[in-house]
Amino acid sequence: MQLDFSKVLEKAEQYKPEMSKFLRDMIRLPSESCDEKKVVLRIKEEMERVGFDKVEIDPMGNVLGFIGHGSHVIAMDAHIDTVGVGDPDLWDYDPYEGYEDDEIILGRGASDQEGGMASMVYAGKIIKDLGLEDDYTLVITGTVQEEDCDGLCWQYIINEDDIKPEFVVITEPTSCNIYRGHRGRMEIKVTTHGVSCHGSAPERGENAIYKMAPIINELKALHPNLTEHDFLGKGSLAVSEIFFSSPSRCAVADGCSISIDRRLTAGETWEFALEQIKNLPAVQAAGATVEMYEYERPSYTGLIYPIESYFPTWLIEEDHPVCQATVESYQGVFGEDPLVDKWTFSTNGVTIMGRHGIPCIGFGPGHEDQAHAPNEKTWKSELVKAAAIYAVIPKVFVNNHADQMPEKTDNLVK
Repeated sequence: MQLDFSKVLEKAEQYKPEMSKFLRDMIRLPSESCDEKKVVLRIKEEMERVGFDKVEIDPMGNVLGFIGHGSHVIAMDAHIDTVGVGDPDLWDYDPYEGYEDDEIILGRGASDQEGGMASMVYAGKIIKDLGLEDDYTLVITGTVQEEDCDGLCWQYIINEDDIKPEFVVITEPTSCNIYRGHRGRMEIKVTTHGVSCHGSAPERGENAIYKMAPIINELKALHPNLTEHDFLGKGSLAVSEIFFSSPSRCAVADGCSISIDRRLTAGETWEFALEQIKNLPAVQAAGATVEMYEYERPSYTGLIYPIESYFPTWLIEEDHPVCQATVESYQGVFGEDPLVDKWTFSTNGVTIMGRHGIPCIGFGPGHEDQAHAPNEKTWKSELVKAAAIYAVIPKVFVNNHADQMPEKTDNLVK
């Protein structure tokens, strides 16, 4: 069947009220990481209602909806967990009841990232309504625990559910631009050790906090000298937490630890980032321990799936078939060229492409600066645009680009 882009956009506009209602329903169900069960069940209900061919919830708690039975497996992903609300006094409205007018929907998760979920589900309905199925199987995923540990859900989907798509559309907020990569990250712990004694005679002990002080200063000095990349930008480093152990307030601290949020640009590996810190003079002088955190918090189903807190950088080039298919979809629907850019933050692409080499491309409703902010909102017009693009990408890819896909490699970052 010939793809009529204008009809797709008309259908997406027609479903704006349904998408808006569905998004409001999701916002009303608090779904912080590891507590997503209610919103997952609501998504499953909506997928079944609009006519998905199959809907299932895997043992981790991810919801997966399937459309079509073709040979090309294509996935679209939205994480459906959210962060907390923070200080409720900073919100103009109840963050879970939210607010809606003709243009916006406000509430926790509106942009990050349940808006993408609403658009994906109704893209599935548009595909069914207009008979856009082709030689593809579309897997639409609502994934858990991303805010806690980005990519963990897809580590499970790829390794345990055995779903390995040809590519994945990441529907995190992009202001309806096309994003083709972002920096990776890792969570690092540095620990100094001391000997406690009574605080009235500190010279009898060895203060672990004092040992940490010069390390923090050297980390601050390291940040501006990290690796640059012409598209993704430079690596970054921030001390994000500090902890101590001591027998009492009247004692010298016998332990001190800090957490480091390390953003990795192209060419930086976890080994390289750890060695940079281990080689700092203050770290060596203190005999400090430098290690990567591990994540092993149970999902809402009770499943524990441990992983190192390392989230690799990923990037595809503008001439990659997946990027080209997305650009052509945008041009077909909107009659103009898109902006092709990158995220500042991290997404599930760190596992999908960063660990497994499965190409990713980003397109989502909502704005990146709304993520984790009070009065988080998204725009109804962007829900419509995203639904239209999601409905056409699989067919454009299968018809125009599937035979151009490069050989899969372990590391597609240049």
